[in-house]
Amino acid sequence: MNIWFVTGTDTDAGKTLVSSGLLHAAHQQQLSTLGLKPVASGSEQTSEGLRNDDALMLQQQSVPPVYYATVNPIAFAPAIAPHLAAMEAGQPLEVCAIESSLRETLSQTPRDFTLIEGAGGWRVPLNDQEDFADLAMALELPVILVVGLKLGCLNHARLTAEAIRADGLALAGWAGSVVDPDFAADTARFKANIAHLNTKLAAPCLGIIPHLDTPSAATAAPYLSLEPL
Repeated sequence: MNIWFVTGTDTDAGKTLVSSGLLHAAHQQQLSTLGLKPVASGSEQTSEGLRNDDALMLQQQSVPPVYYATVNPIAFAPAIAPHLAAMEAGQPLEVCAIESSLRETLSQTPRDFTLIEGAGGWRVPLNDQEDFADLAMALELPVILVVGLKLGCLNHARLTAEAIRADGLALAGWAGSVVDPDFAADTARFKANIAHLNTKLAAPCLGIIPHLDTPSAATAAPYLSLEPL
């Protein structure tokens, strides 16, 4: 398996930073790469259409290059939950349609290392009945969990890992991203929290990204490893 679904403990947990960093690391190992974000809200109108910053980061780390629409076929302007943005746009979202589009993209764009990134956390809705977890289940993909390292993350991480496994999917690994510098200020306590996550998540750690002054795929990649995958 060379395709993984990426989810997070919350919105702004660092999913795209981890995803783009892993893609960058894979390219450095001479692997072809593809980063996909099938649904994105919080996009800006440009002369070429709506563009989402997270999707653009994934596009930049997709080698050989791909069109933006390949990475992010469904984009909404408001920075709100995707199902609400879809309702306001009159463009309802359905797992079966997104799954079909993704499978076509994957078949037409085979790569050595592919990541499909959700939006927000595991249970973020796509409509009143379905959420991103249903999409991951339909695709039957192993999951990479990104933990936004801040106060409260232990509970969020453990609950998300439990939900992933309860839905019948494998937790392939997890990565941490320090979103609150104060959380990592006390080294001993920070190490204790990471040790707790390693024990309770029972999945390999792909790396811990510190709080970066200039976060990017290139600055995140040195803190991540593909080997556990």
